[in-house]
Amino acid sequence: MDKEIGRPHDALAARLADDLAQVNSLIRTRMASEHAPRIPEVTAHLVEAGGKRLRPMLTLAAARLCGYDGPYHVHLAATVEFIHTATLLHDDVVDESAQRRGRPSANLLWDNQSSVLVGDYLFARAFQLMVECGSLQVLDILANASATIAEGEVLQLSVAQKIDTPEDTYLQVVRGKTAALFSAATEAGAVIAGASEAHITALRDYGDALGIAFQMADDLLDYQGQAGKTGKNIGDDFRERKLTLPVIRAIAAADTVEREFWQRTIGRGRQEEGDLDEALRLMGRHGSLDSTRATAQDWAAKARRNLLALPEGALRDNLSDLAEYVVARLS
Repeated sequence: MDKEIGRPHDALAARLADDLAQVNSLIRTRMASEHAPRIPEVTAHLVEAGGKRLRPMLTLAAARLCGYDGPYHVHLAATVEFIHTATLLHDDVVDESAQRRGRPSANLLWDNQSSVLVGDYLFARAFQLMVECGSLQVLDILANASATIAEGEVLQLSVAQKIDTPEDTYLQVVRGKTAALFSAATEAGAVIAGASEAHITALRDYGDALGIAFQMADDLLDYQGQAGKTGKNIGDDFRERKLTLPVIRAIAAADTVEREFWQRTIGRGRQEEGDLDEALRLMGRHGSLDSTRATAQDWAAKARRNLLALPEGALRDNLSDLAEYVVARLS
């Protein structure tokens, strides 16, 4: 990602540098295992692979924005990162992925069993960290988010390759597998800070809208991004027969011949040379790439509007810029 686009994220990271250093230290400590050295090997491969720590930063920023000066926002930020990493390990097994963050996936370097079991270990570590915060409300938020993430992944699996999948179902999947953790990250930060109900709601809704915008942009980047910047090959979602928003909208506008193309390539999985180019042509013809970009921008704008209920200041500005950043990746 180029330097200009990265500035909002970098600015937030710089503002939270001390907190992030504590989060990273805690992550390294808690991902250790005295009896199973493969656990830190697998975890370190993903955790230290250059991830942006976006979700932990949301927790730290929300807590600081609400005036928190205690230690437990660090625990919650590490919790969020462990939950996220666990879901990535599991996702790569389900998707049979060979690449993650521009590097070979853990299941490819080790095996599926290691990825699943280490993911389970990280979930357990996450719950240990939650409990240490001593807040049942925070525990409820993050436990519910963990269940919602799993529910979203199962829903996505159950509708996979069904070309009649409606947009409402797609949005439900996105809210589950992506936005739930964004929302929980911001909400938990506000709750640990003892924020007002209005501020908690604003930050929860900000995280929800930000997560939806982020995932829609990610889905669009699969067709319009650059492999060197996105860390995955262009067209991976098409090859994996995923029904993301650009495809769903192209199918909804398809004529009989085009619908048969989608049924063959996505529904039945019979893909031939040149099919990705044809898919891109059809999405361009019906404007589904442009409309997806516009929808992602709408969700980013909604995220920014939710911040208006919060105290003015540099951190609020950073979070607002971040909402622009997730869709600026499409430039």
